[in-house]
Amino acid sequence: MLFLDPETWVAIAFILLVIGFAWMGVHRTVLTALDHRAERIKAELEDASRLKDEAAKVLAEYKARRASAEREAADIIASANAEAERIASEAKAKMEDFVARRTKTAESKIALAEAQAVADVRAAAADAAVQAASAILSQSVKGSLADDLLAKGIAEVRQKLN
Repeated sequence: MLFLDPETWVAIAFILLVIGFAWMGVHRTVLTALDHRAERIKAELEDASRLKDEAAKVLAEYKARRASAEREAADIIASANAEAERIASEAKAKMEDFVARRTKTAESKIALAEAQAVADVRAAAADAAVQAASAILSQSVKGSLADDLLAKGIAEVRQKLN
């Protein structure tokens, strides 16, 4: 009855199949295939690990370059700011110097104009005094004495006023 049961025949067929595979060396072929697959996976894992390390190195290198570029940019900005401040201070100093020179020039022109105006007023006053003296003396004094006094007076007035 045991031999009539289909599960028994399946078990016997399975055992015979396994023994046949073992006698033919199928297990060695399967184990060799599994070993080759394991070696290939191991090589792929090592390659992936190497690529990961290279990527980490490249990332670190780019981070270093970025930090260097940021420092350089900060240095350039600081240098530009310092240059701008220097140019601004030079421009301010030049402007102050220009204003001082222009003020001095204007003051000199004003002083010269004042001196010229004073000289013109004195000359006009001297001419008016000479004409007035001439008119008065010519009416009150006559003759050669009048001419001498007139010339002497005119010379004195001119000398004192100029």
